[in-house]
Amino acid sequence: MPSQPLPLDPIEEAHRQWEKHGWGEVADGMAAVTSLMRAQQIMMARVEEVLKPTGLTFSRYELLTLLTFTRTGALPMAKASARLQVHPTSVTNAVDRLEAAELVRRVPHPSDRRTTLIEITEAGRSLALAATEQLNTQVFARPGLSADKLDTLVRILAELRRTAGDFDTGDAPTKW
Repeated sequence: MPSQPLPLDPIEEAHRQWEKHGWGEVADGMAAVTSLMRAQQIMMARVEEVLKPTGLTFSRYELLTLLTFTRTGALPMAKASARLQVHPTSVTNAVDRLEAAELVRRVPHPSDRRTTLIEITEAGRSLALAATEQLNTQVFARPGLSADKLDTLVRILAELRRTAGDFDTGDAPTKW
């Protein structure tokens, strides 16, 4: 991230250049995609700054938090992968790191010998809660947009994700 704001919006300038070079019909799409990617970089930097003292990456934090939301504190690796929408290899990597830090453990499934469960430890539960409190205070409470704009943004992004096949709620409107 630049230490000082730029004197112009580089995405707006790119949009202008797209039009100038004869790509005007796709300039809005380029600006939308580029804006989303830049916004993701900004948000990840904020989240990583908060998580750094905990030793967690965002992906490890997400896994720990997912486990805290389960009734038993455990999930099959494949189910964690599906819920987090990441490749199973990514979950395995996160579990390896979290297990080395004694924040989770692998345990056999009680009724399916082919399945391994990821189970959160008390230390993992405590760390996930502390990290969530910090993220709630420092990032989620002040995401950078007013409440009405946040609602609009979330609805627009949900539509984009649904259209891309990220999830299917049928015809039901998305609302928390």
